[in-house]
Amino acid sequence: MKKITISTFSLLSVFCFSQQQIVSQNYSVGTQPIYYTLQSSSGKVLNYDDILGTPYPNKIFAKAKISGTSDEQTQVRYNSYNDEIEFKKDDQVLALPKSQNHARIEISSPKQTLVLLDTSDELSGYFYELVNGKNLLFKKIKTKFIDYIPAPNGYASDKPANFKTLDPVYYIKTDKGFIKKPKNSKEIIEQFPDKKDSLSTFFKSNKVKFDKEEDLIKLVTFLNQN
Repeated sequence: MKKITISTFSLLSVFCFSQQQIVSQNYSVGTQPIYYTLQSSSGKVLNYDDILGTPYPNKIFAKAKISGTSDEQTQVRYNSYNDEIEFKKDDQVLALPKSQNHARIEISSPKQTLVLLDTSDELSGYFYELVNGKNLLFKKIKTKFIDYIPAPNGYASDKPANFKTLDPVYYIKTDKGFIKKPKNSKEIIEQFPDKKDSLSTFFKSNKVKFDKEEDLIKLVTFLNQN
């Protein structure tokens, strides 16, 4: 059986971020919980449980097939703040190495696929694959950490630290490259000049909103069928 090459975290691993933010991750063996902490710019250390919101689109670990392995029972979840796939192995939770050997994670329930992509921009990393085929549709989910803000005076309240999930960013991948945040029908027609007539008819019949996932799925599905 092939094994996933893993990088274990020390009891307290520290990663430096901009704005003097530090992220640390601990793991314990067995049924002990995993603790994630953030050190804010004020120096206050916060556990994930102390922060409003969550960096997980789905907190629950789900069974998945990871490319490059023969194990179909790997338990995974996606951390959209760290842009990491967390997986359970021998009663430990570890981060999957960002490697093309393990670039495709197919979650069985709810059925989802995460793919590691190099989009040559700041969002390179893991994307949800929404449409497969000659043309593909991907969605990036990113979570931002908003630091604790103390009250400026006795009449105001502190603003607690929170995780904020940003609006998803959609990418269409064609044989020419990526279309990031497709904006309008004109842009799509310019990318597919050989489909100008059929696309013009499609857009006349369908009021496509380019910030709506279901509309983009319909569009890319149409591109693959015509």
